[in-house]
Amino acid sequence: MKFPVLLSPIKIGTMEVRNRFVVPPMGTNFANPDGSVSKQLIDYLAARSKGGYGLIIVEVTAIDPLGKAIPWQPGIWDDKFVPGWKELVDEVHKYGAKIVVQLHHAGRQTTHEVIGSQPVAPSPIPCPVDREIPRELTTEEVYDLIEKFGDAAVRARDAGFDGVEVHGAHGYLIAQFMSAYSNKRIDEFGGDLTSRMKFPVDIVKNIRAKVGNGYPIIFRFSGDERVPGGRTIDESRVVAEKMEKAGVNALHVSTGVYGSIPWLIAPSAVPPAYNVYAAEEIKKVVKIPVITVGRINDPNLAEDILEGGKADLVSLGRESIADPELPNKTAAGMINEISPCIGCMQACVGYLFDPKYLKISCLVNPFTGREGELKIEKAAAPKKVVVVGGGPGGLEAAWVAAKKGHKVTVYEKEEVLGGQYRIGAIPPTKQDILKALRYYITMGKKYGVEYKMGVEATEELILEENPDAVILATGGVPLMPNIKGIDNPKFVKAIDVLEGKKEVGMNVLVVGGGMVGVETADFLGEHLHKVTIVEMLPEIAKDEQDAVKYFLLKRLNEYGVKAITGATVKEFLDDGVVCEKDGKEEKIAGFDTVILAMGAKAYNPLEEKIKGKVPELYVIGDAVKARKAVEAIEEGARAAVKI
Repeated sequence: MKFPVLLSPIKIGTMEVRNRFVVPPMGTNFANPDGSVSKQLIDYLAARSKGGYGLIIVEVTAIDPLGKAIPWQPGIWDDKFVPGWKELVDEVHKYGAKIVVQLHHAGRQTTHEVIGSQPVAPSPIPCPVDREIPRELTTEEVYDLIEKFGDAAVRARDAGFDGVEVHGAHGYLIAQFMSAYSNKRIDEFGGDLTSRMKFPVDIVKNIRAKVGNGYPIIFRFSGDERVPGGRTIDESRVVAEKMEKAGVNALHVSTGVYGSIPWLIAPSAVPPAYNVYAAEEIKKVVKIPVITVGRINDPNLAEDILEGGKADLVSLGRESIADPELPNKTAAGMINEISPCIGCMQACVGYLFDPKYLKISCLVNPFTGREGELKIEKAAAPKKVVVVGGGPGGLEAAWVAAKKGHKVTVYEKEEVLGGQYRIGAIPPTKQDILKALRYYITMGKKYGVEYKMGVEATEELILEENPDAVILATGGVPLMPNIKGIDNPKFVKAIDVLEGKKEVGMNVLVVGGGMVGVETADFLGEHLHKVTIVEMLPEIAKDEQDAVKYFLLKRLNEYGVKAITGATVKEFLDDGVVCEKDGKEEKIAGFDTVILAMGAKAYNPLEEKIKGKVPELYVIGDAVKARKAVEAIEEGARAAVKI
């Protein structure tokens, strides 16, 4: 066996888990609006049980309606929720995983829009992200909440859950009591570490008294809160000892609070397994199993962690979002077929807080969150499918259509697949994009996709193929606004710089501060160029996800990159631009090279030519409208499923 520890069983109290793979609790917003279990949540978690995960921990589940952190958060504050939970538990058990529910209260890390009331907390100090002053809980209310956690655990046991996890991490209510960062009380629940720990200790004791000695309890907490005045790993070792003594059966060691949220859900700028050190430290002081988490995105890495004795189980958070079948693929030796998490944050956290979506999915795997409605099923009659364009949307469409049994040919005019997404992997910390492209190509080859590179598809070529269906994934091209002087042959396009097609001087002006512009500046800053960005919007990197942006802006600052915002380019000069800023014209010049990164526009030369001449025609991604890869990949999957 190649992964002897990873694939071996382990006991958490009386609960035996079939392997060391854990799906940690992650907010999905898949519950019904009233907090009850939805079919979407059942389908999502059952898929991960079927995919081989040993332990599934259900996301933030509110023990009180005033403790919700997200709008469609599941609830367990009333007996009415038990039947729905039982249905979910039974479906997960059907495929062999153990399932635990996480008991949660947001405390100050919520808003009145979510809960319809003022948030509560140990002390009236607002969360730096949600920024609402909470009401300080009375001592009597604190004791009442302890009872509510215990009552919720009873409901979990009655619903058939194999155990409960008490959420003491990430700056939520229990964590707020535990940390001097947020707890300024002087009653029995504050003032020193022992008093701050009374709340979680009493919760565990209350649960244990109500569910009995044999029922597994996991405690999750942040080893390092990563904020000034917050708990560090040294104090967390004491926390671990106290919680083991209180009666928990395992510890789940995470990191961060909302005030350090870029570290809590870290992007690709943060190294894999960045938080394992915390679990390793905790293991030194306890005898119960320790679960680690934090960008563990490769089975080889997970096995090394376990073999080295740094942890006993590994939580694969966003990796389990990206691939519900990762454990089964690992056991079968099909690691190259694992759908990777690339740390982009766009469809997981990005969708969760985007009013347009509010529910998670995955950029690489658009079937996530749609397990019940978007399925790859064998076609009744195989068809001949032509895909024009070998970018991420076209590659996704190709392998999905081929898995359905269709004969698929991809035409890509460049000599290499990947489109502009491949170029997007060149800037610093974006290398994981290549994993996604390799995954799509691997799956395509597995199912018989034929790739024809260096061949530009024309109307004649397509019609000569006589396809049953055509998917146009021709992407976009750089936008060249009608501005005086923009056609200067000395100017270079950002994508040509990244791809190594154009040399640039040491002093560079990047025109456009969106994703392409700032990542080009990041690339050039790393190579010691002096870079200035000019952007018409009030800020640069506005289209980057928040955590990605946090680390990107830190690097740009370290490189000394200058950003001129709120400046509209009126004219291009030979060595710069004339801008309008605050109602005044300003000349920005003296640069060796001017780089254009002013957005993109759709490139769709074939739709009108072949419309009505092929039985089925689909246009996806930037060929419809210039956007991000996440839309192109989802549209590619949906088009392929329809064929």
